[in-house]
Parts: sequence; structure tokens; C-alpha cells
Amino acid sequence: MWKDKDVSVVLMTYAERDSIRDVIERFFATGYVDEVLVVDNNAQLGTKEEVGKTAARLVEEPTQGYGHATRRGLLEARGELIVVAEPDGTFRPEDITKLLVYSDECDVVFGTRTTRELIWAGANMEFFLRWGNWAVAKLIEALYNTSHLSDVGCTYRLLRRDIARDIAATMEVGGNHAGVEVMLLTIVSGARFVEVPVNYLPRVGVSSVTGKPLKALHVGLRMIELVLRFRRHAPRRLARAPAFEAPHASSAGDDAHEQLPL
Repeated sequence: MWKDKDVSVVLMTYAERDSIRDVIERFFATGYVDEVLVVDNNAQLGTKEEVGKTAARLVEEPTQGYGHATRRGLLEARGELIVVAEPDGTFRPEDITKLLVYSDECDVVFGTRTTRELIWAGANMEFFLRWGNWAVAKLIEALYNTSHLSDVGCTYRLLRRDIARDIAATMEVGGNHAGVEVMLLTIVSGARFVEVPVNYLPRVGVSSVTGKPLKALHVGLRMIELVLRFRRHAPRRLARAPAFEAPHASSAGDDAHEQLPL
């Protein structure tokens, strides 16, 4: 729980049997997580058994694809704050506090893996992936006139439940580039968002996407196509979150200040 708000963590799993149990237990160990929801997206044999050794809740999404699994998780999670992450060991569950801190002021908090000082030795963030994610993020920032963005592929994110439900109801992408759609839907909705750096570690096992350069390139091109197509259909003037107002001193406070001795 975070400031009287229940916190759910959603983990979509396909090929993370060897790391998922440790990730679940470490999220619970933070003391902030009330629920870990695992979305079984036709996961490899033995994954259910590993999840069953923990306090996590398991749901199945038979339609293959990261987007389909994400949508199911956003709809099923019970917490007022919903954190989406990977169960492959690339993210530190302890970094959840970075996201939670900003949830006090923002509807959505995006993680970014492109901060050089937080990329661990052996992590799959070589030149092509790092600068490719940065370039697409900057394309979005320019086309949509947004706040700072530097990583479209980071799946460590927090969404308030109301915006999570709205996004899930609107999602159309079922494949691996669905994370960009979530980002774009957040932007055009006018939700208040911010990006924060998170640690990025070596993966346990081999990724079904970024572990293969040609497939990673294909996903990147689909991301760019989605960004451009989405912009064509977005409103000319995008919704914007209202600015915060500066607090005003009370009249009592002013009087008290005037009565201070010289």
C-alpha cells in the first residue's frame, strides 16, 4: 500500500519460468505491493508451478501477444495504483518506489532504461537498442509536444486505475509494440505523466524479441509506423493536464506575519 492506496503489480509472462518466482517475491518484499497479478500468455511449461509457490494471482490470456496480455492485466488488476513490469529479472522490484513517489502528482509514470549510469554490465542495451528507443521517444516528444521522453520500450510503468481502465478499453495493438500505444493513449488523453530513470539489468534467459536483432528492428519500425499513424488521427490540439496552482497564504497567516516584532 502507498499512502492508503492499494498497489497491484502486473507481470505478463511467456518465457520467464526461471526468474518469475524471485521477481514476485521481491515485489512483495518491498512492503508496498498488495497484489501481484501474473498474466499467463501461453507461458512455457513449469511457469504456473513457479507462480504457484508464491502469493501471486494467476490469470490466463490465451490470445498470444504482449498487447493482449497487457490489456488483460490492466483490466484484471485490483489496486488503485497499477504497476506493469517484466518478470525476466531486467528490472529491480525495489525501483517501484521511484514510480510510487511520482504517483502522488501524476496519473502515469513511465520508466526509462536509457540512463547510462543505471545500465548494468551485461544488460541488453547496446548502441542500437538504446539510441533506437531514444530516437522514437524524441519523435513522439516532437510530434506531440510532450514532456521529456527518452525510452519507448521500457515496460516498467505505473498507471492509476481509472486511466489504466480507459487505456485498456481503447487498446487495439496486440503485438510487442503495444507499449508505445499505451504511451500515445496516455498523451492524447491529457493525463498528467512523467518519466523517471530505472535500473536495467541482464535478462534471465533469452528474450523472444530484443534477443534477435532483426526482430527487434521489425518491432522498432512498427513502433514508428504506429506513432505516425496515430498522429494523423489525433486531435489537432491535444488535451493538456491543468497546471498546478501556487498555494496562497491565508489571511490569518498574513496577519500573523505582520504582527511579528521587528
